Amino acid sequence: MHSKAPPTFLFVEGGTAFAELEGRHFADCRKDDPMNSPTQETTQAEAHFAPVEAWDAIAAGYDEFVAPGEAALATAALKLAGLRQGHRFLDVAAGTGGLSLPAARLGAKVIATDWSPKMIAHLNARIKDERLPDAEGKVMDCHTLDFADDTFDLTGSLFGVMLVPDQLGALREMVRVTKPGGRVLLTAYGSPSEFEGIQFFISALRAVNPAFEGLPSNPPPLEFQVADPEVMRRRLTAAGLRDVTVDTMHQEKLELGSGEQLWRWCLGSNPIPGMLVADLTEAQKATMLSRIDDMIRARLNENGVAVLSAPLNIGIGTK
Repeated sequence: MHSKAPPTFLFVEGGTAFAELEGRHFADCRKDDPMNSPTQETTQAEAHFAPVEAWDAIAAGYDEFVAPGEAALATAALKLAGLRQGHRFLDVAAGTGGLSLPAARLGAKVIATDWSPKMIAHLNARIKDERLPDAEGKVMDCHTLDFADDTFDLTGSLFGVMLVPDQLGALREMVRVTKPGGRVLLTAYGSPSEFEGIQFFISALRAVNPAFEGLPSNPPPLEFQVADPEVMRRRLTAAGLRDVTVDTMHQEKLELGSGEQLWRWCLGSNPIPGMLVADLTEAQKATMLSRIDDMIRARLNENGVAVLSAPLNIGIGTK
């Protein structure tokens, strides 16, 4: 399943070139399993799937530039879901702990899983540094969670399960391991057109690569497969949840002082931005960075901070 190094791609056209992020090993390892009968939606989504090595490669950047800024929105989502001190909480596709660390700080007994060993290594290092006794990270595929049925009071995912091709299968696993009466929490991005950080990055990329058409729409990148709140609601219901609500009142806020900070956030948040710029020359990358810096400077407030927002869908359902 593992290769020696993540592949490098040049994305020159939106819908066609994103398909180079195939992750065919995922499809290959599942196609012979009689229990797997992927829908057309899942099969299409696999074309946008980044392999584990790509996530390992950005783990350090994610830990440094992305996860710390997720604490406020993660805490808000956990409170919406009713997390209490002493609850057993499972964080699925946890990355370096954007959701699980805030849960542990609130007094939950936390297990965090991610299929990237390096993401989990960074998470466990933070758990040790903060001396959180009731938290641990484990390497695990979200499609086959290694826990008994009815184990956790609350199971959640922040910008994690939104990224997998068989999202419904992963959600059903999350429901399976949640206790009857417990809750499942899914936080994902809303409309990409309102995601200011991504739009800044795309605008700068087009300045050096005019052939880049932007994000594909059919199917969209996995980040936005539940950007429509109604789609998220239906998917959580199909996974076996009742009383599903989707909160759209919260936003992710990126507080930035320079284009360099947004550049590092983009490259650390997901393998795709790095792949988009992998074959650009150093001069082209410098031009991109200069364009982003100009856009950030134009948004600086009196405190020297530019605040970029992204819409969120926070879905919660009861088993």
